[in-house]
Amino acid sequence: MSSAPSTSPTPSRRPSRGADLPRLFIIDERESVRRALADRLGQTALVAVVGDAGDASEALQAVHEGRVDVVLVEIKRGDGLGLELVRQLSAPAQAPRVIVLTSYPTDWEEAAAKRAGASVYLLKDLNTEVLLQHILLGA
Repeated sequence: MSSAPSTSPTPSRRPSRGADLPRLFIIDERESVRRALADRLGQTALVAVVGDAGDASEALQAVHEGRVDVVLVEIKRGDGLGLELVRQLSAPAQAPRVIVLTSYPTDWEEAAAKRAGASVYLLKDLNTEVLLQHILLGA
């Protein structure tokens, strides 16, 4: 396994006062994780958490029907659909930026996630400021 996933991007821009905030959607099977991420990121006033889902079909429908700039997705799922979710989220011409979050990184999974369309592969326990940098990087 390689060293830990990269953790220090430089955002290309930050939202200015009055600008539209990047719209973020969270996909994780565990509601407690979705709530914790939403609370953590929502307190920053730099992103707008517009939704979350645990169910793969519900998540895909919500992201494709809504205006979403960035999706945080846990790739390890009980239904085995993590990589397929990344593929489908990344497929449309105006696809949102997909950031994969994981608790247990592997080289294989990181490579597979990036091949499927993920822009970055991160540890879930990353500090909020660094996670925000990754979210804002391409938003």
